Formats: sequence, structure tokens, C-alpha cells
Amino acid sequence: MIRKNLLTLAALLCGLAIQAKEYTVTSPSGTLAWTLATTPELQYSLTVGDVRVMEGCRLSMTLSDGTIPGAEVRIRKVKRASCKETIEAAFYRQARFEAAYNSMSLCFKNGWTLEARAYDDGIAWRWVCPDPKDRTVLDETVEYRFCEPYRMLVPYIKAGDRGPFITSFESQYTETKAGTPDERFAIMPLYVDLGAQGRLLLMEAEVYGYPGMFLKTTEDGFSAAFSPVPVHPNVQDGQYKAHIAETEGLDRLPWRILAYAADDCGLPVNNMVCQLAEPCRVEDLSWIRTGHSTWDWWNGIRRHGVDFKAGINTETYLYDIDFAARFGLPYILIDDGWYRNHDLFQPRKGLDLPRLCAYGREKGVGVLLWTSKGVLGLNPEKAFKHYSEMGVAGFKVDFFDAQDAPMTQRLYRYAELAARYRLVLDFHGVAKPVGLSRTFPNVLNYEGVVGLENAKWASAEELDLPRNDVMIPFIRQAAGPVDYTPGALRNATRKDYRPVGNKPMSQGTRAHQVAEYLVFDMPLAMLCDSPSDYLKEEETTAFITSLPTVFDQTRILQGKAGEYIVTAREKDGTWYIGGLTSWEKRDLTLDLDFLAGRTIRLFRDGANSDKVGEDYVLEEFRLEGPLQIHLAPGGGFAAVIR
Repeated sequence: MIRKNLLTLAALLCGLAIQAKEYTVTSPSGTLAWTLATTPELQYSLTVGDVRVMEGCRLSMTLSDGTIPGAEVRIRKVKRASCKETIEAAFYRQARFEAAYNSMSLCFKNGWTLEARAYDDGIAWRWVCPDPKDRTVLDETVEYRFCEPYRMLVPYIKAGDRGPFITSFESQYTETKAGTPDERFAIMPLYVDLGAQGRLLLMEAEVYGYPGMFLKTTEDGFSAAFSPVPVHPNVQDGQYKAHIAETEGLDRLPWRILAYAADDCGLPVNNMVCQLAEPCRVEDLSWIRTGHSTWDWWNGIRRHGVDFKAGINTETYLYDIDFAARFGLPYILIDDGWYRNHDLFQPRKGLDLPRLCAYGREKGVGVLLWTSKGVLGLNPEKAFKHYSEMGVAGFKVDFFDAQDAPMTQRLYRYAELAARYRLVLDFHGVAKPVGLSRTFPNVLNYEGVVGLENAKWASAEELDLPRNDVMIPFIRQAAGPVDYTPGALRNATRKDYRPVGNKPMSQGTRAHQVAEYLVFDMPLAMLCDSPSDYLKEEETTAFITSLPTVFDQTRILQGKAGEYIVTAREKDGTWYIGGLTSWEKRDLTLDLDFLAGRTIRLFRDGANSDKVGEDYVLEEFRLEGPLQIHLAPGGGFAAVIR
């Protein structure tokens, strides 16, 4: 009897040992180690250097057929590999970059595979389905459990949104610590300060036909929350089905990402989302133009010094085309109000779109049209075909306001359709980028950010744009381009700012506004103010429009999230450097030895910018030795070094 009991105990211990087996994949440099344990459910941990920073993070998925990948798992096979590749991404923050990773694929007996990759700039994993048949996913478990109460910068869904899963994804950042209670959902990307171990961003990529992830606070971090499938996908009425996804033949699910950098300056140039995205599916990119565009909505279509009545009419946009042609802008944008009765095929009376497109062709200026996702969704292919044939260059599509599975599929479908009809897209009122711009480079911008438009209505107590502006590059922008819409010519100090909807102003200085064109990734960069005002401020206008909007390489010279940033970019041998600060004034010393002897053209804060936001200096000199620059409160600078 004793022998039998000992044998039983030995078998039990052996079974537990098998269940508790760990599988680790390590980054090429050895800095990051991601370990998956079967205990018997799947749990992962993350080690940075020799410090464990995350552990006990559960992974599983519940399907309608009763299978639960991630529970009671049995590993059938483990595949390991290493890869080095050169990635070329059109209109990205750098023309090409090198990527290297070690991979580990755990093949389970139920047919599912969990694929994990370890890069030096992050960890990523995803579920791979046994076959591409249709599946209904009831729910998924993804946890982010931290070993210490690390400092975090969290974009919580703002108060007043229409429910936990319906939001404009425009959130300022709350400084908090892991595990601090908060009932609000958070959105990605999300910043984690590991102290001496570095920084993490919680992100995801390739989210198509599957819901994007929200995060809810737990006692030591976050767990995932996913929007269920809406009953009426084109109407956000809060009615949902009992599951989160109907995969419709998908053979793999989204990448979950722990993006890594040793310090803040590594985050704005983190490539995890881009390098995990599906490669480009558009063969000919020659028709896609990047650059600046006019924008009528911010300035209320106010034109002055003209001999016509300004408004949504042909005369106004002929004037805008002339302005765009004069300064080399490739686009004008006609925003909300150009069509009637929620019908894209009923242009407003007095607006001759064929004439505008024809005149734009003569001047080398394309016409972009705004629409809501609901109106476009009634017949997107008909709309794209009709306006492409007319000569329209692209669309700004607004008010997505969700990241449920049908919505993420819709973004992919719009990108694919638009590419077919040679139309560029600007996604507004939308969640963070997930790599779609690499797959379809005609998607030039995403919003998903607190941009300048908020200054039309938000008070100084509600809105801190200078602080927000030096958060965006380190957090949200790491995922992809933004649609921030800078360029305000009325520039207010902290004391003088107030929201004036019909004649809005920026928070911070003129130089801050100009610098945003270099600090923010915006292949399509709006000029938010009236062309009439830009003509009165021609020096500023000429400087802004001389700047490229895509670059060959990008570096972060200095910076700290929430405080300041200095971004250096290179295009065709010319260097462009932009710097922003929060409401704290700042003195910077930039070591630019690699550019010594070149001519610098510097747009910076003036001597009185602390009291007069519009005050600036534009100077040119030979660059010798370190560059000393003073930034006023809410200030900035922009430099062109040839």
C-alpha cells in the first residue's frame, strides 16, 4: 500500500512538473526575456535584464464551440527560429530600418499555436488558428500584471463619452501607478516607467476583424476588455451581441505588444507596430502624395480681403486652391457641410465639385472631402468610385468612435477600396493605428489623439495642450501617425488662453505651433488657420510649407515624457530639428557636431514670447559648436540645417 501511494504521488508530481513547464524566448541582445508557463493555464512573465517586471499574466480565449485555448494546455511541439530583415515602409518616420528577432511557436494539441517574438525593442505574441474557418469568440483573457507599483501615464476614456466602448479616443494622460483603482477604461498605447529597467508601452498590431483592446484596472495592473459585436454595426446605439468576434476565416489574431526602450527617448522611434504589420499590398505608390493641406473647419471658413461671400461654395475653395498652389500645398480639404441630407451624392447648392477638381488639376492641387463613417458606410465603393472618377484625391473619414470587430474590419475595407480607386485617406475620430498604414500606405493619418481642435471649446482647466504635446510623441505616436492639425496663428500664453469657437487660438507660442510640424508624424499635415491669415503672416507660412512631412530617418536628441522633446529628422541630406516644451520654460544645449559648418535657419521663441505668444525670431547663421536655445513657457523651435 505504501509503495502504491508513493507511485501515485510520484506520478502526480511528475504531472505537475509537466504542467508547470516554462518556455522562454529572449531578445537578440538578451535584454528582454518573455517566459510562458503552463500552470496548467497559460501565464507569461517578462524579465528586463535580470529583473522580473511582470509575472502571473494569464492568457486564454473562450470560443462558442466550448474550446478554450490557454486552459488545460498540452504542448505538442515547440518551434524556434531567428530572423533579420530590412523593412521598407512608405511614408513612415524612417524610410527603412533593420529588424531582428528570436521567435518561439508553441503548438498545442488542440491545434492552436501561440507565436511569440522577442525583438530588442519589444515583445509580441499572437494566437494562430488551426485553420481559417469561421469562429465565434465569446471572450479573451489578456492580463498585464506588474511586480511593482510602477509609475504610469494612462489615457483613460474621458468623462461624458457614450459608454465604455464608444469613445472618440481623444484622452489626455493621467499620471498614476500600477494597481491604483480607477473605474474608467483605458486605451492604448499606455506608458509604464520601469525606472532603471527602462520603459514599456502596451500596444497591439494587425487588429482587423477583431476588437481592439481596452484596459481595466486590476490590483496590480490591467486586464483586457473587448467590445462585443454591435447588433447594428452602422449605428452606435449600445446594443451588443453576446460575443466579441466572428472571425470569418481569420487564420491569426492580433499581435499583443510590450514595446520597450531603455529610456523615454527610445519610445518615439520604437518600430514594434510597423515591423509586425502586414507588408504593403499596394504595388504602385506613385499616385500617393504627402504634404500639407488647407483646412476650413478650424477657422470657420472665414476669409477676408476677398470680393466674394465666403462659405461652403465654389468661390471659397477656388481661393483656397490658389493659396495652396502659391505655397506648394498638394491638397485643400473641404470639411463638414458640403453634402445635404446625409447623402454623399447630393453636394450643397453653390458647390461645383467637378469645377474645383478640374481647377485643382491645373494648379497641381488635389481636393479632399470630409465624410462621417456612417454616411460613407451606406455605399463606400460607389462613393469612392464616383469621386475618384470626378478627380477627388481622397477622403477624411470621421466619427468611427469604436474599435469593435466590425469597425476594425471596416477600416481595413476602406483602406483597400480607397487604394483600388487611388484615393488617400485620413482617419479621424478613430482608435490608435495598428499598422494599417504599412499595409495600405494611402492611409496617411490617424487621429486617436487630443489635437489642436480641442482648443475651440475646452477651457484652460480642462485642457493642457503643451503638456499633452510632449506626451504624444512618447506614447500615442509610437503606434503610428497622428492627425493633430497644427498651425494656429493666434497664440496665447497660459494666462491669456480661452476657447473662442469662431476664432480659436492655440495654447503656447507661435514657435511651438511651427515645431509641431517636425515633432509629430503627419504625412498629411493640416494648416488649420484661414488662408487669408496665412497670407498676412507670409514668413511663418513660407517656413511651415517648406518643411517635408515624411523623412528618411528620425532621431530623438533629448526629451522626457510630459516635459519636453527635441526631434531630429533627415530628408535628402537636409536635417530638420523641432523642439517643444510644456508650460515650463527651458534652456537647451544641443550637441550638433555632426552638422557643424552647415547653415541653420532657426524659427524660435522671441524675447517676449512669455507674454506675447505670437512673438518669434527667424534667423540664419553658420552652425559652430553646441546650439543654445531658450524655450518660453509653452514654447518651441524649428530648425532647417542644410
